[in-house]
Amino acid sequence: MHKYTIPVSLSGLWIIIIYLALQLDTSPPLIIGDSMQPRSFPIFLMILNLILTMVLARQMWTMPAEEHASVALPTWLSIVVLILFCVTTIYADMFLALPLAMFALALVWGERNIFMASGVALVTPYLVFMLFSEVLMVRFPRGILIDWYYG
Repeated sequence: MHKYTIPVSLSGLWIIIIYLALQLDTSPPLIIGDSMQPRSFPIFLMILNLILTMVLARQMWTMPAEEHASVALPTWLSIVVLILFCVTTIYADMFLALPLAMFALALVWGERNIFMASGVALVTPYLVFMLFSEVLMVRFPRGILIDWYYG
């Protein structure tokens, strides 16, 4: 595989997503109030991804080719966990899937302290929910836990 393939492919994907997000209509102030436009967050994330892709590209170009490791088992397990996260988010609830995925990824990536993995997996989604729901006033799509919270 050529060393330009991965960074160029990722950059192309991020640019496509930015383009698609720019196609979203802006919401009138009556609907969103003081919160940000729906397209702002995906654009911000894709710009962050572009910056991280540049860091990846620099690392790949400065590291000799023979030092690149083969794809390890944790990588494949992470892919499986993320696919299960997507399925659970679609069919159940994002805030049900998020702690499960975070806990599983912590274990896959080598965390041995079950209490630390559990704490991070429970506290982080809660803080994310409070930040977006209460501070930024972003309502989340309906799901098992979200229905319970919103009533």
